[in-house]
Amino acid sequence: LLRSSGNINICPPEAAGTMASWFSRMLPRNACSLATSSKIQRHEDCHRQHKAYGYFLPIQTRWQDNDQYGHVNNVVYYSYFDTIINHYLIRYCGLKTSLLSSPMVGFMVTNQCTYYSPIGFPQIPVAALAVEKVGHSSVHYLLALFPPKHTEEPPSVDHCDLSDGFFFGHPKLAQFDALACTTGSSVHVFVNPATRKPAGLPEDFRKGLAKLMIPASV
Repeated sequence: LLRSSGNINICPPEAAGTMASWFSRMLPRNACSLATSSKIQRHEDCHRQHKAYGYFLPIQTRWQDNDQYGHVNNVVYYSYFDTIINHYLIRYCGLKTSLLSSPMVGFMVTNQCTYYSPIGFPQIPVAALAVEKVGHSSVHYLLALFPPKHTEEPPSVDHCDLSDGFFFGHPKLAQFDALACTTGSSVHVFVNPATRKPAGLPEDFRKGLAKLMIPASV
């Protein structure tokens, strides 16, 4: 809006663009970066919460996972995330892991981790999995690791939890911290094992992945 002789007039589009440009130049140089940083922070905070994930799998840490500082080495987290991804694909999407019988093989093309706090053996954290995007032959995952709550008793994990995992809303989630100690992301590309060219994902495979699609509100 432009004020002229006491009257309010509609600002023409070209004037609006000029004013927007002028206004942006008047802002502190770090204003845009602060806004972007705040958005990223909200995004990270959201994906450190249980509700951002659909599937959970307890992970038994091992003595060899610890480094000389007494906590799980950073590279080991990738094996935890690889475990929950393939566990879900085998258990709930029908992925066959034999090269002799599988029509497709998954290649991990991207991995990323962000660390917030350490864990160590013999803690039993729970890994979390969500599906961010499903393409023709690719799957984008979001991942997290939630440490057990600081209580005298460790989480009550049984064989069923280790073989089947559990889904969001399960009462056992209450045994783990509300904020993840680590978050991450991965991208799988599935290829034909013979030609090594991208293979379209079967419909039943897609249905299993659809159960973990991130809600629009997250």
